Amino acid sequence: MIFSTEHWQYLYAKPACTAVFKQHPEDFIVEEHLGFTPTGEGEHQFIWVEKVNANTAFVAEQLAKFCNLPLRAVTYAGRKDKYALTRQWFGIHTPGKADIDFSGWTLPGVTVVKQTRHNKKLRTGQAKANHFTICLRNVSDPAALSAALEKTKAGVPNYFGEQRFGVAVNAEGEASKGGNLILAERMMAGEPIRNRNKRNIVLSALRSWLFNEVVSARIKAKCFESILSGDALMLTGSNSFFICAQPSIEELSRYQQGDLSPTGPLWGKGESIPIEEAKNFEQAVCTEHTAVKDFLATVGMEQERRAIKIWPRELEWGVEGDKLTVSFALPGGCFATSVLRECAVLHHAS
Repeated sequence: MIFSTEHWQYLYAKPACTAVFKQHPEDFIVEEHLGFTPTGEGEHQFIWVEKVNANTAFVAEQLAKFCNLPLRAVTYAGRKDKYALTRQWFGIHTPGKADIDFSGWTLPGVTVVKQTRHNKKLRTGQAKANHFTICLRNVSDPAALSAALEKTKAGVPNYFGEQRFGVAVNAEGEASKGGNLILAERMMAGEPIRNRNKRNIVLSALRSWLFNEVVSARIKAKCFESILSGDALMLTGSNSFFICAQPSIEELSRYQQGDLSPTGPLWGKGESIPIEEAKNFEQAVCTEHTAVKDFLATVGMEQERRAIKIWPRELEWGVEGDKLTVSFALPGGCFATSVLRECAVLHHAS
């Protein structure tokens, strides 16, 4: 089985503009926003960490070792890009223990900026938003890139980005199949992955790939900008959704304004959530990948939903010669590269 990523549709057509991406770590800055302020007390120690070219899961492992705690005691709201400058929270469960002194903890590229406490565990998916500041260099057509960014205000497909799949991109900007998808193929063929963290990453990549397939199919079928009868609609900024048996003018207007979005499947065991036309559409797409959906159901993952469209907030950019710096915020779990994908073909700096 070959998991391709190159065929996924563009909403606004494939851009002609090119740009160099992530030439320096500071060219891609991510800052996490939880949507709440830690209480300052409780049995969970929260640390605000700045890291450069450091993998989130690896940092968590090193924190667990330093604190002499099991890995499950160290949590985070979401994984951030490795090849970047990122700032995010880590939660450390230490009931009955004093504040940990991190002054003696050294990890290249990683700094504990501040420390506080909270009365609840920091859980995956808890980040309300992430704010991105991205510098694109050697932009072939800054005017075209600016025009494309203007279009993204009307929303972009909420694709999982290449980071999820471990996709490698060569100097010509061409993507190859990601390492996580190669491991998914092996796993489906019966090869076990004993490292639990790696296994979860691979399963997540496989489920994300199937979601992207559905999103791309809706664009191709020209029903991405519409609401199908039976769609599960998700309120923007929320994980709650409701079934829309018969789309109304009001609901379509709210979709166009970015208040809500149809959703796609994060496949797992259980019944498909949409009904009628939306259910039939998704099942037609997923039937082409029966082995994938059946495998995801057997490994114990639950049916979940994800919005098919996102709208970059606080979108601003500036041009200086052939360099363009853009900043925007996205809901937690969404990928900045899905916005940039609609605007330029990105050549990753070697």
